[in-house]
Amino acid sequence: MPRSLVRPFLTFIPVVILVSTTALASDHHALNGTWRLSPTRSEFNGEPMMQSGTLTIGYRDRNIYISHNYVFDGQNVTVSYHTSLDGGVNSSIHQGKTFKTKAKWDGDELKVTSTQGDVTSVEHYRLNPDGTLMVTTERPGHPTVNLSFERE
Repeated sequence: MPRSLVRPFLTFIPVVILVSTTALASDHHALNGTWRLSPTRSEFNGEPMMQSGTLTIGYRDRNIYISHNYVFDGQNVTVSYHTSLDGGVNSSIHQGKTFKTKAKWDGDELKVTSTQGDVTSVEHYRLNPDGTLMVTTERPGHPTVNLSFERE
């Protein structure tokens, strides 16, 4: 490469990297919003079926907020489950001495790892090409559950 082209080329590379990084980071905001559970498109694999639910995700300034609100209907019993996480990317949130949650980005997928005592569960949040949100939950001793959500 001629010397006259080396300097512009070396200046161009950091700009491309910066623009690429910014573009990739902005994809994380695609999960933002309130999502409604679609039970008929979800795979419960023998786990208790949720009748309804919402999921709210907010990613801002490298902080992640996730709020779940699920309703399980059973034999004359309705159980409402609500949990929320609000913290920085890759930071751990501790509740007492036995519960810890950590959220981090793995490419375009948001991965939330929660540990309570000796049990660790992992939730994977990813946007499907059709615009729906898939949340896959893995817990030891339980089948994998795939929850499908549509934007409200």
